[in-house]
Parts: sequence; C-alpha cells; structure tokens
Amino acid sequence: MTDGGSEEPLTGRAFRLHPLSVPYRIVENGIGLVVVALFVGIPAFGAIRGFLGAGLAVALAAVIAITVVAYGVAYYRRFEYELTADTFDIRSGVFARREREIPLRRIQNVDISQNVVQRVLGIAELRLETAGASGSEAQLQFVGEERANRLQAEISRLSRAGDDDEPAEAAERFETVFEITDRELGVLALVSADAQLISILFVVGSVFMPAIGAIVDAEWFFGFDAGLTGLLGPIATLAGIVLLGLAYGVINATLYYGFTLRRGDEELRYERGLLQRYSGTIPLSKVQSLTIEENVLARALGYASLEIETAGGSGGETGENTSQSAVPIAERSRVLELANSIEPAGEMSFERPPKRARERYAVRYAGVVLLLTGLLYGVQTVLDVSFYWWAPLAALVLVPLAAHLKWKARGYYVGDDHVVTRNGFWVRQLKVVPYYRVQTVLSTETVFQRRRRLGTVTIDTAGSRSLVGNDAAAVDVSTETVEHLREQVAGALYDSLRRRRRAAAEGRGTSTATESSGTTTPDENG
Repeated sequence: MTDGGSEEPLTGRAFRLHPLSVPYRIVENGIGLVVVALFVGIPAFGAIRGFLGAGLAVALAAVIAITVVAYGVAYYRRFEYELTADTFDIRSGVFARREREIPLRRIQNVDISQNVVQRVLGIAELRLETAGASGSEAQLQFVGEERANRLQAEISRLSRAGDDDEPAEAAERFETVFEITDRELGVLALVSADAQLISILFVVGSVFMPAIGAIVDAEWFFGFDAGLTGLLGPIATLAGIVLLGLAYGVINATLYYGFTLRRGDEELRYERGLLQRYSGTIPLSKVQSLTIEENVLARALGYASLEIETAGGSGGETGENTSQSAVPIAERSRVLELANSIEPAGEMSFERPPKRARERYAVRYAGVVLLLTGLLYGVQTVLDVSFYWWAPLAALVLVPLAAHLKWKARGYYVGDDHVVTRNGFWVRQLKVVPYYRVQTVLSTETVFQRRRRLGTVTIDTAGSRSLVGNDAAAVDVSTETVEHLREQVAGALYDSLRRRRRAAAEGRGTSTATESSGTTTPDENG
C-alpha cells in the first residue's frame, strides 16, 4: 500500500514509501551524476565518441540515464515497511533482498527531517535510532509528512507500552516547556564560535601574518606605506576571525531557528530548523545523563545550553555520535530549572581538586609555550625567514592564571540520587548522572598524576557520549579521594537499583491486589 497520509491504521499492514520519493531520489542522484559528468564525463564522452562514434556514445548515455530511473522505480517497489505491536519491519533491496525486524523496545529516538524542497513536496525522512547503533538503524526516504508524524507518535506510544508491559494510552498530552526567542537566537549566534579555536587562530595569525605581509610589497599592493605591513597582519587576522565567527553563528541560528521543546508524561519532543527542519523524540525513561554546557562567552553573559543523552543513540538527526540538544541556549537559571525537572539533583556544592593540581597545569602550559617557541625558531632557521618566533613567550605571564582557572573550573558533587562532575574553562560541562544509570566506575592514574598523588574517577553510562570517551569524570582528585569516591558511587548504584526493584515489586503487588479485589467482589462493581 502506498503512502497516502490518510487516517487508516498504521499497524498490521505493509506500506510503501511516498510516490514522490521516486522522482525526488532520481533528481537527487541525477545531480551527483551531472557534477561527475561536468568534470569527468565530458572528456570521457569525447574519448568514447572517438572510439564508438557519436551515435553509440549518445545511446550509451541514454542507457545510463534509463538505468538510474529504473533503479529508482525498482527501489520504490521493493521497499516496504510495517509497524506491528512489537517490531518495526523493513523489507528492501533491489538486487539482494534484506529483511529487518527492529524491536520497538530498542528504539531510542524517532527523528524527522525535511529540507526546503521536501517541505514543498510534503515528504519527509524518518530515522529510527536504537541503543548501541553506530548510525541510524533505519531510514525511510521518503514518506508523507503526515505519515511521518503519525509514525513518530505511534512508535513512541508502542515502545512505551513495551517498556511498562502494559498498554499505553492512545494519546499523550504535551506542554511547551521551552521555546527559543529572537534574543536567544542572537545570543546563540554570538557565543557559537569556539573561544579556544579563536584564541589559537589569533596567536598563530599574529605571529605569521606579519611575516607574510613583509613578503608582500605593501606600498604596491595596499597603497600604504610599507611600515604598516606589520600592523595589517594582526588586523587582517582579527577581521577574519570575526567574520568566521559571524558566519558560524548565523549557521547555528538557522539550525535552531524556531526551536520548541514540548514535554509529555513519557517523553520530550523537539522541533527546530529554518532551511532544514528537524523534529525528534527523547524518551524520558531512557535518559542516561544531562550535560549543562557553557563556553566562556556564554558564561559571562549568564547563558548555558542543555543536552540529554539517551542509551547509546547515534546522535539523532545528524547521525553523529552526539547527544540530543534539549535547550540550545537560554539563561542559566532557566536551564538549571529544566534540568532539575528532568533529573532533580537539587543544590550542588562542588569539591575541587587539591591545590597541587594547579602546579601540574602550570607545568603543562609552560611546556606547551616553550615547545611552540622552539618549533617557531626551528621553522625560522630552516626556511631562513624572519618573524616573531619569540612572541609565544609572552604567554608565560598568563600561565599561573590559566592554571588557576582550570583548577577552579573542576569539581565533583555526590548527592542522594545523583553524581555530578564539572570540567572545562573555555567550554565548561556540568554532567548530571543518576546512580541507577551508572554502568561502571573506573579509576585511573597517569604517570604524571602519580607524581603528584592524583587520579581520575570516570563514571560510565550507556549514553552516546560514553561511546566517544566523553563520560562524567572527577579529574585530578587526590589518590585518597579516588578510592573513596569510586566505592561511594558504586555503593550508591547498588542501593538505587535495590530501591527501584523494591518500588517496582510493590507497584506490581498493589496492581495485583486491586485486580483480585475487582474480580472477587463483582457486586461492588455493579
């Protein structure tokens, strides 16, 4: 059955993709072929024409075009999907047949994306993200917009029913908990540029641009006196950095334009995007951890963002290994309030690393400055070019301050139900992990940490960031604290799991007693 977008039941029958997916995919693939033809095809066509003749060369090109169209039609006719009470089934393949059954219980997120052309045509791409997958488990390219929205809601409803072993309600009520404003979009555009990258670009540009400017005849090229050449280098670098930051900020503003977050009893739903429109789901029952993030500029303005990690998802609509953005930018108090409504960690008082950790950071930063200076001196010697190779030495004055700020930004907090870690100065990340979501607790000590009796405790979860080593971690705590913290978090994990099992057992007991009462006393029920 084709995708007509009607209100017919979605379960118990097989569907095909939207008919407009055929011409759209053909044109989409055809654009790639045209690009190849422009750079490769024209010379190749000339060679083939010289070998076979003009008529056969044109016939060969026609055969290739017909093959592309035929494959698009065959893909459409051979692709079917079916939603059952327990699985999402896909049968596909033009030459090799492939059948997949995706258990609904494994589905973490159901995401919908549409670009401008797809919105005009009324079609959308639907992606299913599962726990542990390195990419999207399934992609429907493309279904009707109305069908995509209905599938998103129905899959979420059925997956919740599977989690609870009880039927889910037919419809879940949602309320808007966050909607980005024009002011917040402007702040997002302003703070999007990576401050750490900007500082690196500025230092490198300030060192090398004067040398580049000295090679150029400034009086001939710029119409200025050659003495201004040394000044033009840093100015040009600064202007380039500002333009790069503005461009990057505008791109982020378009990505999160119209961002809206709605909350139901069982899940969060978001929508965003100007040119490319996205919508997705975040099941609350599968949340692994929360990350409150703020770079140095956002922190100075009092703003932060919130990301929610689910169990091993592949990163939602982008297909990358990242977590879902729940709040792209908002006032920090507003972000903390929403985070506490999802995982109530309450007021947090952080324990910082011992002060000897600052010495470690100072030695590290000083070593980097000296290494960079040595490299620049080596470049000048080898290339026989004169420039300010000694300029990085000025950064030694800032080493003590940088070490202090790094030390001050780190810490950990152990609460009744959550462990929270804090790391980063340029980009500070506050990670909130409920104990019952902890997978393992690891302690490590590098060679340099052991020299100062320091170590790191890593709290691993099944979240997507854990797959890329971005776990919650108490870094550079004392060796005595390492052992104590590891045992404390592990003990809290077991206590939390016992409480949840006991609560679940009591809930089942209450439900059974109620059902028994209802069946043994029918007179009371009329």
